[in-house]
Amino acid sequence: MAAGMVVRGLRRVRTLLAENSTPRNPDPRLMARIRDLLQECANGAGGEVSARLRAGRLAEIYLRFNDAGRAAFLRLVATEFGPDPQLVAKAHADYQAALDSDAQWTAESALRNALRSARLRILTQFNTLPQGVKFLVDLRADLLRFVENDAALRSLDRELELRLGAWFDVGFLELQTINWSSPAALLEKLIHYEAVHEIRSWSDLKNRLDSDRRCYAFFHPRMPMEPLIFVEVALTDHLADNVQTLLDEHAPVFDAQRASTAIFYSISNTQVGLRGVSFGNFLLKRVVDDLKRDYPRLVSFATLSPLPTFRRWAEKNPDAWPEAFGAADLERIRRHLTPEMPQLADASDLPGLLADHRWSKLTRLARALRHGLMRLAARYLLTTGKGGRPYDPVSRFHLGNGARIERLNYLADTSARGHQQSYGLMVNYLYDPDTIEANVEAFSRSGEVAAAAAIRRYARD
Repeated sequence: MAAGMVVRGLRRVRTLLAENSTPRNPDPRLMARIRDLLQECANGAGGEVSARLRAGRLAEIYLRFNDAGRAAFLRLVATEFGPDPQLVAKAHADYQAALDSDAQWTAESALRNALRSARLRILTQFNTLPQGVKFLVDLRADLLRFVENDAALRSLDRELELRLGAWFDVGFLELQTINWSSPAALLEKLIHYEAVHEIRSWSDLKNRLDSDRRCYAFFHPRMPMEPLIFVEVALTDHLADNVQTLLDEHAPVFDAQRASTAIFYSISNTQVGLRGVSFGNFLLKRVVDDLKRDYPRLVSFATLSPLPTFRRWAEKNPDAWPEAFGAADLERIRRHLTPEMPQLADASDLPGLLADHRWSKLTRLARALRHGLMRLAARYLLTTGKGGRPYDPVSRFHLGNGARIERLNYLADTSARGHQQSYGLMVNYLYDPDTIEANVEAFSRSGEVAAAAAIRRYARD
């Protein structure tokens, strides 16, 4: 009987949806019926079949909406299915009255139940769908876009983030190796999701999956073909200092069994909807364990990382330039400027000179700029932002996982993106098994940054 009523209700929704295909401002009749379906979800009306039918229809409606329709749908869930303020107030008053009595724990349980939101009961029912978990991850990605302009969505976003954090706990995730024999659909996902160094072609991808390379990814059992985060690793015998060399498709393949160093050169999060759900640190630890097992000769684990906000920081801090470039530096630079280049009156003119990355092709000019840019980058890496943490987001990630800033590499990424982000500089973070735990503790306790002596000397010069 209940399932039959649900089917009839869904038929009415189908009719309304056909009349209002992807409406910019959804028809009030359709929104009213959506409200009814959401209320049935919140009340748990019917059995499992009814719940699945409702969830499937609501997901179909949501996916057919444009942004305006999706925002209206989410606003309805956020504003009309939260905790009842009157029930919360009464439960809180009862709890306060019951403190230090035998009834305290019963009152605490009642308060907890009153605070429980119907929003989560609604969203959880999408889990019954074959692609339900992926649907909720993508729905959260929409929420993150809409919440910037609609504060009413914040509570729903926070609740969904917490629930996804529980569902995507690292204990539920599976670490898998991706190689050239993996399904083509999965390899296409790598190309699409790569966020650090663009994969330009299938031959480029094949090179990154060759015998001297490794690619590891975390997967959720309910999203078996969707990597959540993946890391690309190069097996070498040295601390890599140039990403173009590292990714050279024509370079000879290194004998991985002779490798002494594992270079993590790209880490990409793939699901925007999982922002705030952290598992990158667990990925690196699991990967290190796997590599040590498979390649006993490995003694060094390091990154070749970008400085994604270095140029932005430098351009926003004009006082940092004269501190990094002294009079002698400026004089050396002037000697190697070409006539068509901007002339230097003082250090404040340097951002204009560096805006055109052709300077890096002039060997003597690039050499004259080197020491000043290295000083500037070292100071940037040791600069703290909000909360006393490093300004650089990649630095926050690796330092929080116990790495230390090991070495700055000049003109290590001469791509257009490398110049746009960091004037071509990159950095190695070193994971020393003997100091990881101490570094994590010092960083989490007081924000102490682990850095090699050479980095600190550059910052002081």
